[in-house]
Amino acid sequence: MSTPVRLRPLEPADWPLVLELNAAEVPRVAPMDQDRAEWIRALSDRFDVIEVDGEFAGSVVTLRPGTAYDSKNYRWFSERYGERFYYLDRVAVASGFRRRGVAAAVYDELEAVAAAYDRMTLEVNVIPRNEPSLTFHSGRGYVEVGQLGDDSYRVSLMAKELAQG
Repeated sequence: MSTPVRLRPLEPADWPLVLELNAAEVPRVAPMDQDRAEWIRALSDRFDVIEVDGEFAGSVVTLRPGTAYDSKNYRWFSERYGERFYYLDRVAVASGFRRRGVAAAVYDELEAVAAAYDRMTLEVNVIPRNEPSLTFHSGRGYVEVGQLGDDSYRVSLMAKELAQG
């Protein structure tokens, strides 16, 4: 299915929708209040709204290497890959837009950006297990390169090699 998907920079009027969707997606994404969101936005490469036919369909946040981001997952990738990774911090697609190719279109655009960094990295919950996300990422060629967490909360650290050559 070809759904017209557009990524655009977040605008002030988008905050309520972004924060509401993020809250609804916890624990699949990390909690984020307005202050935290604004701090992450200041560090991010992209803090975009996902639109489908002009409607709010979700949001996505990515970071380049070398930021002061305090995420354990981001730091793990930074220690492992140095300057050669592009980090997908969070992506949330509103329930009414799922299973329509929206995430695939978002990833197509982000992976094109990430290619300059050799790989795109992210994490997916394994405790509690996020089977749809694990299946989606595996299908796109992401592989587990490590895990962080404990018996109550654990993530699979995943990477997709994008280097040309």
